[in-house]
Amino acid sequence: MKEILYIVAFNLLRFFIWIVPDSMMNVMIKGLSQLFYRLDKKHRRIAKVNLDLAYEDTLSDKGKEKIIKACYLNLLHSLVDFVKNQGISKKALLEKVHFENESFLQDALESGKKVILITGHYGNWELVALSIAAKFGPMTIIGRKLDSKAMDVVLKQNREQFGIELLDKKGAMKSMINVLKEGRMLGLLVDQNTNDKEGMLVSFFGKPVRHTPSAAILSRRFDAVIIPVFITTEDHQAYKMTFYKPIVTEKSDDKEKDILESVQKQAKITEEAIRKKPEEWFWLHQRWKNQFEAHYNVK
Repeated sequence: MKEILYIVAFNLLRFFIWIVPDSMMNVMIKGLSQLFYRLDKKHRRIAKVNLDLAYEDTLSDKGKEKIIKACYLNLLHSLVDFVKNQGISKKALLEKVHFENESFLQDALESGKKVILITGHYGNWELVALSIAAKFGPMTIIGRKLDSKAMDVVLKQNREQFGIELLDKKGAMKSMINVLKEGRMLGLLVDQNTNDKEGMLVSFFGKPVRHTPSAAILSRRFDAVIIPVFITTEDHQAYKMTFYKPIVTEKSDDKEKDILESVQKQAKITEEAIRKKPEEWFWLHQRWKNQFEAHYNVK
């Protein structure tokens, strides 16, 4: 019964989003984002802890509060855009996305290199794989299944447009190896907290943090290039997708050192992107929990 309610609610939301004029929808999104900011004390506190760790006293409390409010606004705009992108055509999608430094990806593909694209929960991140697949061809992305089977189907339908293959995050390494062997582009989100077993310790905003080494491990093994890519917006109508200089994982006699250096480069580029527009990153996640758990437990 719960699954049916989820689907009914989603379809009602989709219908509502489509019939409401954009100008009115923008006003509603702004109002709802302010409401969620006030009501969601748990994640508001998590975001404040993250910003305190990242910026310490170089950013005022007022400045941090502004970023957190913008974070909620960005999430709601992304949700509405997610709904609108169900069944969108390639032409319509690409009309609202401007690609910057796309030659980094184009050159890698034309040279026959294996490609691993990395991004984070930044901007309208759901648009990243869709836009790349629409313009450059099929790719495979890794994601976690939703607790709701019905909503997981909805998520997959959106993410698997334009030849995108979605693989479950759990036990994905073998599948990722096969993806690269087949010559498909692989897309990974690399900005979430990981445990001691799964993550390598690197510096992120000047603080130690565990970072997934998956992209570096695969890059080293298959001589694949790692291409960071992040998407931003000024008005939640048009988007700019920026590709960064490819990261090449070294292949020396010291495997662990090679991988660690590659992982640190990924963390550094992610930080650089966030610092440019901090309001677009997902600050509501306990990114530093592995090393600073006590900070998140303070009420």
